[in-house]
Amino acid sequence: MDKNKIERFDELLSAAKEAYQRAYAPYSKFHVGASALTTDGDIVNGCNVENASYGLTICAERNCISHAVVQGKQMFKFIMIYTEQDKLTPPCGACRQVIAEFFEQSALVVAVNHKNDRKIWTVQQLLPDAFTPKDLLDL
Repeated sequence: MDKNKIERFDELLSAAKEAYQRAYAPYSKFHVGASALTTDGDIVNGCNVENASYGLTICAERNCISHAVVQGKQMFKFIMIYTEQDKLTPPCGACRQVIAEFFEQSALVVAVNHKNDRKIWTVQQLLPDAFTPKDLLDL
């Protein structure tokens, strides 16, 4: 998919890069920034925040979504993940599940790196047959 077909691509990339710069990754040195476009047009971002107890680390994607929820935003158009790794970085399993909670199955997940390489998935491609609120709620 062409970046021109993704609404506000350059703004989201800039926000993800800014979040990347704020990542707290003293142990792995693996910085990640994420940004998401809400359905009402707001941009939110987040970065990874490591912890000496690795299991308590929060990924950029979940941090981004949580930041939005605090602002009262719970519906998103797409999310972008930025790293400076040569290999593009998809969301981890925990992030995939949280993304499936708040994004439509057809929503886009975009990975971009410092070389401007990019890969695009739908939520459905990253987590087929996801367990979502629709499985619990009478929607």
